[in-house]
Amino acid sequence: MEFFDFHHHDFDRNFGIYNLKLNEEPPENFFSAGIHPQAISENIEADFAWIKEISKLGNCVAIGECGLDGLIKVDEKLQEEVFEMQIELANELNKPLIIHCVKRFSQVIRFRKKAKVPVIIHGFNKRKSIGDELFKNQFYLSFGKSVLYNVNLQGFLKGFPLDQIFIETDSADFDIKELYQKVSELKNISVEDIQLRIRENLKNLQIPI
Repeated sequence: MEFFDFHHHDFDRNFGIYNLKLNEEPPENFFSAGIHPQAISENIEADFAWIKEISKLGNCVAIGECGLDGLIKVDEKLQEEVFEMQIELANELNKPLIIHCVKRFSQVIRFRKKAKVPVIIHGFNKRKSIGDELFKNQFYLSFGKSVLYNVNLQGFLKGFPLDQIFIETDSADFDIKELYQKVSELKNISVEDIQLRIRENLKNLQIPI
């Protein structure tokens, strides 16, 4: 059984969700399309029009990554407006949202109430209290390379429900099999059971694998 990579930047990878760049030709495999907070520019209207069109493709299985970032210079109000536009698009297309969030979790939780679709925080590596709040507000969490070495994150993941978990490489260069093996070790179940659970979670997002 293959190892599904929930969020990655490798155009040629054939089992996962590729994060499509703005105005890039889409792959034949699954991809997500969205406007990252750092990509917000004066071309926002044209960029969003492109996102609206490309996201209608059948192999576009999610909107994102999109969200809020407290460490960049892009105006926060503008970030929120662009984020809300993408939430509305996801609702319209009935496709899940893949979220980028840096130091703006309380705001993202507030925006969660506007989403009528599943919402996934990608690359989660924050403290347990934030993870617990996200769990209470029905977020899925996608875990990346940090799980291999962050002891506190390992402790949190150990107790986090399997039915709200995904596994990803993001932009890191490593074999995702290592991550599945680590999650298997933390959860004290087989790698095969992790793979099956991820498949069930994908079905709950209406992603047909």
